[in-house]
Amino acid sequence: MKSRQDEERRHDIVLWGATGFTGSLVAEYLLKRTDTEEVRLALGGRSRVKLEALRRRLADIDAAAARLPLIVADSHDRASLDDMARDTRVVCSTVGPYAMHGRELVAACVEAEADYCDLTGEVQFIRAMIDKHHAAAERSGARIVHSCGFDSIPSDLGTWMLQQAAVERHGAPLDRVTFVLGASRGGFSGGTVASLVNVVVEAGADPEIRRVLTDPYALNPEGERHGPDGPDLAGARFDRDLGCWTGPFFMASINTRVVRRSNAILGWPYGRDFRYAEVTGFGAGLKGRLTATAIAGGLGAFVGALSWSPTRSALQKLALPDPGDGPDRAAREAGFFKIRLHGRGTSSDGQPFEMVAHVAGNNDPGYGETAKMLGESALCLALDGAELEPQGGILTPASCMGVRLVDRLRTAGMRFEVP
Repeated sequence: MKSRQDEERRHDIVLWGATGFTGSLVAEYLLKRTDTEEVRLALGGRSRVKLEALRRRLADIDAAAARLPLIVADSHDRASLDDMARDTRVVCSTVGPYAMHGRELVAACVEAEADYCDLTGEVQFIRAMIDKHHAAAERSGARIVHSCGFDSIPSDLGTWMLQQAAVERHGAPLDRVTFVLGASRGGFSGGTVASLVNVVVEAGADPEIRRVLTDPYALNPEGERHGPDGPDLAGARFDRDLGCWTGPFFMASINTRVVRRSNAILGWPYGRDFRYAEVTGFGAGLKGRLTATAIAGGLGAFVGALSWSPTRSALQKLALPDPGDGPDRAAREAGFFKIRLHGRGTSSDGQPFEMVAHVAGNNDPGYGETAKMLGESALCLALDGAELEPQGGILTPASCMGVRLVDRLRTAGMRFEVP
């Protein structure tokens, strides 16, 4: 097998989809966080005209950006993707919906022994990549890391961090962890909406995709797709352990699967009977109950409207942002999120214990903080790769980057803490 180190690659990171709404935010972040002389960054996309316009905008931030290489390729032109993947150490992709535009790029990276990270929250896409490419990526050494944004880094790295602390302090992992979204403010972009719509459309057309989407262990390795967890919370419920009313969390359907995959491919450090859930937290009184009920009902109605073609078309025309649109800078900088992870376990000497972790960000979770999370993931793969586990495969943020990425995100201003 030929090693990635056996050939010289011209780029450390290619940012694929750099001209899109999220891609341009990641480009700005990487430019501010790196020295272009030390980290060989290139911008990739379908349109040279748009790439050149982006490069000019970036040069207003840092004159060195005027020298950034541009790579023109197409998500559905495998030869152009092969050329790009062979020429870089890491491909960082913001081009979704990934189920529509990401399959050939993952295949190209696996074959070229290039590392890869993206922002997908599409369970059916990740499952398809696992089934088709995991074994080949293990052989080639390509580290394919999906879900490196708000879904699913706070969940995956937060749980990993909390479990590490539990073993250090109590000699045993936590049996159960519940992710609770607290106060937050953020918006949607057209690209996020397009990915969500595509998931709903694919699920409506294919019973097998519906089965994958509703399977709590859909992303576990083959033969390990079972366990104690059931469906994600869909309604309002008072949680006695948390002492508050809870409702569904919109991203639970992807995050929970990623956390369970981390446990499986890391060799079950959380235990085979580990239980994990995600909810949105509200107050303990009547207001909390009413809010949780309203959120659950509204989310159900929204997904139902997307599932029916006439209402989906109306929403897309009248209410939802178009591809390329998203929150402006002021809105992104006013955003934030706060997450608590509550855990229960039994210590090595048989005593019950509880622990809590905090994960927080000080910008819009889906854009300002997601650009940070994806950017640092790409830098971690490119710069810290020799210090990561050498395994290749379809991996997760925790199983691939663990403490290295936690440290990077802390340095970048995110909160990862176990009091």
